[in-house]
Amino acid sequence: MNRHPFLPQRMKIARIVDEVATHDILTFELVPLEGEIASYLPGQFAEISVFGVGEAPFGYASSPHEEGLVRFTVKRMGALTQELHRLGEGAVVGMRGPLGNSFELDRFRGKDLIVVGGGYAFTTLRSLIAYLLTPEHRGEAGRITLFYGVRNPGLFLYKPELEQWRDAEDFSLHLTVDAADEDWTGPVALVPDLVKEVAPETTNAVAVVCGPPPMIRFTLPVLEELGLREDDIFISMEMKMKCGVGMCGRCNLGPKFVCKDGPVFTLKELRELTDDF
Repeated sequence: MNRHPFLPQRMKIARIVDEVATHDILTFELVPLEGEIASYLPGQFAEISVFGVGEAPFGYASSPHEEGLVRFTVKRMGALTQELHRLGEGAVVGMRGPLGNSFELDRFRGKDLIVVGGGYAFTTLRSLIAYLLTPEHRGEAGRITLFYGVRNPGLFLYKPELEQWRDAEDFSLHLTVDAADEDWTGPVALVPDLVKEVAPETTNAVAVVCGPPPMIRFTLPVLEELGLREDDIFISMEMKMKCGVGMCGRCNLGPKFVCKDGPVFTLKELRELTDDF
């Protein structure tokens, strides 16, 4: 079903998952009160609204194969997200989407995939990995190598799925933290340093990166040093958005807007638009 991009669809909060030890990141499972959920692909986003308060963009954390619901993982930060966190299961919110572009899944076909994520920006990458690990789509990419870092072990999202992915076929999971606790036995390293140390094979590979700007900035040269070309590195810029339809001007990159022309860009495209990369 195609809806007008300015018209929100009424969605009920069917389930809320408290993701992290600090209790400030929740995953909301939404089901429609009217109509059907519009089809979307990993990498796209939607505007979620709390009626009478406002709206904000969030990348889909769910995969399109999860029929009948969508997931969004939200960190409590500003007024809108604070109000969203106050809502309970059964409350009604608005959703308009999908908006923006998706990961170029056709470019992944027959290639190994290196996924690099950090912090709560891992939500969009969860959508991509869950999609590619379904039996009907597993053949669309080769070996998947995931690097995922957070400040401390209590901040990993989707912990049950991370454990499941450890045993997935042709899947390599590398978790790291900035600071360990007494139970942590994995690496204590910044994400770019771990990528450099592991040095995944890049002969027939593409990479997807989404995370805090410093992590992205220092990961990109590592991927290039490993042999990836700038048009084989895909970056989600979803954190640099507001209205979702190119009206507010908050997310412009030169002549383009992240919300309309992105949020997924190749490194080559970004370097043609801005000097930040």
